[in-house]
Amino acid sequence: MTDERRMGLEIIEGETRVPEVILPQRVGGEFVALDTVEQFAGKRVIVFGLPGAFTPTCSTQQLPGFDENFEKFQEKGIDEIYCVSVNDTFVMNSWFESLGIKNVYPLPDGNGEFTHLIGAECSKSNLGFGYRSWRYAVVVNDGVIEKAFIEDGYQDNAESDPYEISTPENLLENL
Repeated sequence: MTDERRMGLEIIEGETRVPEVILPQRVGGEFVALDTVEQFAGKRVIVFGLPGAFTPTCSTQQLPGFDENFEKFQEKGIDEIYCVSVNDTFVMNSWFESLGIKNVYPLPDGNGEFTHLIGAECSKSNLGFGYRSWRYAVVVNDGVIEKAFIEDGYQDNAESDPYEISTPENLLENL
């Protein structure tokens, strides 16, 4: 892995723009194309990336935590919250439905394009996952990354899965 892929070097708060990627989503039985630049334009949103749908920390803490704290985030000027995972739209939709998620939008990044372009791509081959996302959260204001919360220890095939910096509680404390 080269340094150019490291998240901390990719994101300059207040300057880095969210990558433009067209993400196919299944909505109401039809495929729709979500353009990330259009989706975040004129809004202040949180985008958080995680290793995978139906995985333990993602399913019991991170995704439900953002969903449950949505009103608190609104009080801090957040319009919407999005969850990015290198999973297809069918998996993401099923995962959100199984958890009863109401306030967070899924961003299925089945091809890993958004994850790669934002600099979060990492190998999790040691777990049989292939390439996935390192855990992070960013506050995006009209398409520009205002603040980044990136877990320490970014590397391929990490032995641990840190979850301290990108928690909803930490974002609430630091917005």
